[in-house]
Amino acid sequence: MAIPEPPFSQEHEALRESVRRFVLAELRPHATEWEAARWFPDSVFGAFAQHGFLGLKYEERYGGQGGDYLHEAVLAEELAHCGSGGVAAGVGAHINIATPPIAKFGTEEQKERYLAPAIAGEKIGALAITEPDAGSDVAGIKSHAKRVDGGWVINGSKMFITNGVRAHFWVTAVKTTGEGGHHGLSFFIIDRQDGVSASKIEKMGWHASDTALMSFDDVFVPEENLLGRENEGFYLIMANFQWERLVMALGAVGAMQVAYDKTVAFAKERRAFGKALTGHQVLRHKLAEIATTVHVSRVVTYDALRRFVSTEGDAVKEVTMAKLATQRACFDVMDTCLQIHGGAGYMEEYEIERMARDARLGPIGGGTDEIMREILAKVLAL
Repeated sequence: MAIPEPPFSQEHEALRESVRRFVLAELRPHATEWEAARWFPDSVFGAFAQHGFLGLKYEERYGGQGGDYLHEAVLAEELAHCGSGGVAAGVGAHINIATPPIAKFGTEEQKERYLAPAIAGEKIGALAITEPDAGSDVAGIKSHAKRVDGGWVINGSKMFITNGVRAHFWVTAVKTTGEGGHHGLSFFIIDRQDGVSASKIEKMGWHASDTALMSFDDVFVPEENLLGRENEGFYLIMANFQWERLVMALGAVGAMQVAYDKTVAFAKERRAFGKALTGHQVLRHKLAEIATTVHVSRVVTYDALRRFVSTEGDAVKEVTMAKLATQRACFDVMDTCLQIHGGAGYMEEYEIERMARDARLGPIGGGTDEIMREILAKVLAL
């Protein structure tokens, strides 16, 4: 039986080296500062853009690099080295959930007005779907748009919106029929303007990212800002879910590897009862288990990535499995690494406590573990 080829070519691995150099030189030194400030500067997006990292998978005519999903996958995995889940989340949200609907469904004018400046780091985007009373149940969205001369007037609220405070535009799902639901949702690109308000929510982790509670109060949106077809917004929501979940799996794999490497280094240096921690069988075995978990998670995720790319996004079962398998595993790995660090792990100095807090969102964001299991049950015809 032939051994399957890895998803990445030498070109992708060269990109990995370039991304890691950038992350370690320009992001990681500021991670603690940005975590304490509970914010990172908008100039970070400009720095990414200067290296071409905001448009790896987008067409060159919009300022992108003309690459593919595999190039983007490398970036998603390498962002784990930045030392801040919040920074990775903020940049990742701009690249992987705010701009893809515009790239895939936008008009030429919309791409020139929003995608090109987003790739250039001149405009920051956010995706606004989740609402206070409609988390994973996107069919329960209550925000609504009313037709008026020249466009629409939008009212409603959104919750847990990454980049919601800093964004220059929001790719927003609202009802465009009285019933809403699967056949009554539409997407609009809403510019920063009067009537749009966003307040930052304090969170358990991802401190450097801005996660917003938003409201739209009689916000006018011109006709040309309708994204895709009217009342077919549910299709737009579903179109990027697989990539969003695959990115989360890749990020978890990267984070687990970072935590494992840090913990092995600590365990070899730290001495207890006359020898290094790795000299104690129980800790050696814990580290061996972590290494196995990281490897299994990477294999499952890379398999899903390979299938996603080869089938042009039609890999629901494997992507869902990858998301489900990696998110809880990542939090468990962080918890074990923290335990191995002992009291030091509970302190901010060693970053493991931050990594544990950041990892806890994994089984919730992008579709909860429970939703993933239900999707799998349907795919498996159970």
